Amino acid sequence: MASTEYESYYAVIRAIPPGRVMTYGDIAKEAGNPKWARRVGYALSACSDPTVPWWRVINAQGRISRGSGRTPEGVDQQRDLLESEGVYIDLEGLIDLKAYRHLS
Repeated sequence: MASTEYESYYAVIRAIPPGRVMTYGDIAKEAGNPKWARRVGYALSACSDPTVPWWRVINAQGRISRGSGRTPEGVDQQRDLLESEGVYIDLEGLIDLKAYRHLS
């Protein structure tokens, strides 16, 4: 069972509409823990709930994170899911946060 803290992050992530993204920091701030962006990553690593659209979470630079434990296949899957929702990712792997960022 996920902690209450993790559940608060999952609730924010579930509210991200298709075709939009949020950064780890955006999610931490929205959940009331603005300095805990890294913990959002830990929460996503621990998440097995299929209702949490994890692929809509990207890093502060507007890129898919290639953190520890991320396989190239996982990065490709995230890219494919985002593109299937209409998110444009340029040749350098950059997502335009001004165009696609979801802020509540």
